[in-house]
Amino acid sequence: MELVTTFVNRTGEKLSSVKWKFRMTPMRWVFTGIAAVAIAVILVRFVLGLGATTNLNDQWPWGLWISFDVLLGVALAGGGYGVALIVYVLRRDKFYPIARSAMLTSLLGYIVVVLGLLIEVGQWHNFWRPYVSWGHASVLFEVFWCISCYTLIQVLEFCEVATEKVFKGAHKYLKKAMPVMLIIGITLPTLHQSSLGQLFYLFVGKVNPLWWSAFLPLFFLLSSFFVGAGMIIIESTLAGKALNHKIDISVLRGLARISGGAMILYLILKITDMVVRGTFANVFAFDLPSILFLSELVLGVIIPIIIAFSSLSSTRKGLIWFAVLNVSGVILNRFDVLFTGMGKHINQYGGHYFPAWTEVIVSLGLVSIACLAYLFIAENFNILEHKGSKVDDDTVTEKLPYATTAK
Repeated sequence: MELVTTFVNRTGEKLSSVKWKFRMTPMRWVFTGIAAVAIAVILVRFVLGLGATTNLNDQWPWGLWISFDVLLGVALAGGGYGVALIVYVLRRDKFYPIARSAMLTSLLGYIVVVLGLLIEVGQWHNFWRPYVSWGHASVLFEVFWCISCYTLIQVLEFCEVATEKVFKGAHKYLKKAMPVMLIIGITLPTLHQSSLGQLFYLFVGKVNPLWWSAFLPLFFLLSSFFVGAGMIIIESTLAGKALNHKIDISVLRGLARISGGAMILYLILKITDMVVRGTFANVFAFDLPSILFLSELVLGVIIPIIIAFSSLSSTRKGLIWFAVLNVSGVILNRFDVLFTGMGKHINQYGGHYFPAWTEVIVSLGLVSIACLAYLFIAENFNILEHKGSKVDDDTVTEKLPYATTAK
């Protein structure tokens, strides 16, 4: 499917034409169908409320949408700021080929998070109030502002790519603004990623000791950093099949090893924390919480570390296993903190929750929309073929997110 957009001036004179393409494959039709059903459910939710579309109750006010679309979505979208830090601050030039795709994945992830927050809020039509009501003592207020601002920054960063093809006159101005955007774009995620951990830190005595810790903000921040490598490897693998594009295996292996280093620090802090708090007895109780905790730590951290620093990371199959286990570990962690971690405390007050099919379809629909958007953008803008450009150290603008391609 192709569409041509023609730009004309005020006198009607033709200036340029831009071609847009989007191939519809069986999988894309599936994404479209899921997205259509999800949009219908979202409209029902906006009209009839949460009670008509969820199984939430007074004891379980946070469910799948918060855990999957927000808590998990924020973590899995962390690859953008991680890659920006590695490429544009630490100047690791070999990772330029993944910079744009990582930033795009992060942008779409945060848009899903923002939509998830809008859908989850009870009185969704009051979503604008935190912008004018300064609840500065609230952790969620800080999270709301940081996520909103970071999403806006990412949109502006992507505009630098978009203006390579459309509205080209604005390209040079956006390019000049990139140094400031880069600094803000790396700083903001470190705030709200850790603040989400701070939120559960406040629930003293309500979260299972296996997941509650004074280090929770740091754990959330570190896990959002190292899961970025897993997401990028999965994304590059799927994009390679869908768009006939492959990233050099040395780039992905290097990224996995950086992630592995962060996981080693995470593991050391976890073990130290358990020793200091004396929770080893809980770890080896071999009840459901302890089994989930051990699965999260062994499958999601220890085994990926072994893969990252062994010969297994020199093969694409090994890297895929690293990525799947890496991402699965963080998924399990975020679900455990909310559901397993707080489940016993809530259940003693008679609370019970299991997601309704409408909740599941909305979450799948948001992911489907993000996938379709990624495919459209990747097919029409210079995302996957971007190689970056090397310049003198004092020329910062060429080493920014979405920098123009090398001449």
